[in-house]
Amino acid sequence: MKHSQRRLLAGITLVVWLALMLSVAVGVSAAPVVLKVQADQALGPISPRLFGANYGPWAIMPPDVVPLAEKSGVKFLRYPGGEWGDQNDLTPFQLDTLYMAFANRINAEASLHVRLHNSTPEKAAELVRYMNVEKKYGLRYWAIGNEPDLFKEYSLEKYLKDWRAFAEAMKAVDPSILLIGPEISQYPPSDNAGTYLETRREWLKAFLKANGDLVDLITIHRYPFPKDSSSRKITKEEVAASALEWDYIIPNIRQISKEILGRELPIGVTEINTTWTADMGGETSNGSHYNAVWWAASLGTMIRQQADMVTFFNFYSNPPVGGFGLLARYDARPVYYVYVLYQQFGTQLLASQSDDVQVNITAALNDAGDLTLMIVNLSSEEKTVSLDIAGGNFASTAALTRLDLEHKADALGEIDLSSGEITLTPESVSLYVIKAKVG
Repeated sequence: MKHSQRRLLAGITLVVWLALMLSVAVGVSAAPVVLKVQADQALGPISPRLFGANYGPWAIMPPDVVPLAEKSGVKFLRYPGGEWGDQNDLTPFQLDTLYMAFANRINAEASLHVRLHNSTPEKAAELVRYMNVEKKYGLRYWAIGNEPDLFKEYSLEKYLKDWRAFAEAMKAVDPSILLIGPEISQYPPSDNAGTYLETRREWLKAFLKANGDLVDLITIHRYPFPKDSSSRKITKEEVAASALEWDYIIPNIRQISKEILGRELPIGVTEINTTWTADMGGETSNGSHYNAVWWAASLGTMIRQQADMVTFFNFYSNPPVGGFGLLARYDARPVYYVYVLYQQFGTQLLASQSDDVQVNITAALNDAGDLTLMIVNLSSEEKTVSLDIAGGNFASTAALTRLDLEHKADALGEIDLSSGEITLTPESVSLYVIKAKVG
């Protein structure tokens, strides 16, 4: 074959190859994202304890923002929250005035963490007596210690014995209380997650083997970042991916519970945020807009996995402490509006799925039988997606409320669903309420 023919054939081959690649690329990019909802497949009630937050004497809310707390939709509180509770004994003023009066004011269920480190079973039992016998507050959920895996000069073996002694003393005062634990500081988001995280899984296993007969609800803490000791900035892509890790963590804990106890205990996450560091001002740091988008997706994933209890860290924080709080000194941080949106979400979970990891959907029916959809676009680009609702009889319009870069859980009116497509703004959390048709 002549050189000119070879060149011609090579040129034709290249053109054909490029055309094929272009057609494939166009085909892939043109394929719409499909969100599916099975409106006649109910999965059970959504626990109100999923919409919780930490609160404590070390981060008392100033009067200026208490009205925002009342409107937040936070339904469950963990007190005193963080390591403070294992460094201090709670006083009647801190319990009655700072905590219970506040919990009652915002209409949230209260729970309590008793001091384990440098304390005694007798002190813990006295706290139960004071709260549930003398004051008749009727607190149901009680934790023993905060992140015991981080205590200095404290072994797993000692923790298991101490926890049991505390639990038995507390139950002797009020047998109706529900004990949660082990409140470990982290949990691996995958198999073979490294020695540090795997050690936390082993703490859970040992805890269930030793005290599974006394614990009522398994609880862990989780801060996905930082993953190492470097000071590098965490990207939006990394943060977005971590919102899906609950599809592994919760089933994994259920499996461990079933293997060790022969039954599946309820699961809770009693401290969670993007990071445990006090860094602020970054595009993914605590207090940022993307922190709110991440939290909406993470909470949605935990709802779909049917967790029982989640308490965000924290309800309130001053900037010097970090951007942890839903509320700051004078106003609300973006993540606050995630709770405002979820106030309007349904109570009966439905089956739903997305074929795009950047688009997160959770579906539920409200008490009126209306369909509610919480849809999170983790992408920094606008997305048009197809909405496939099977089962049920619903209107062809939806009331839209949205949190994005331009809106703070703002009601945007009715939108038409007849085309079967909806448009999601970049980095957004959108609540759609679709009325049930009567008759």
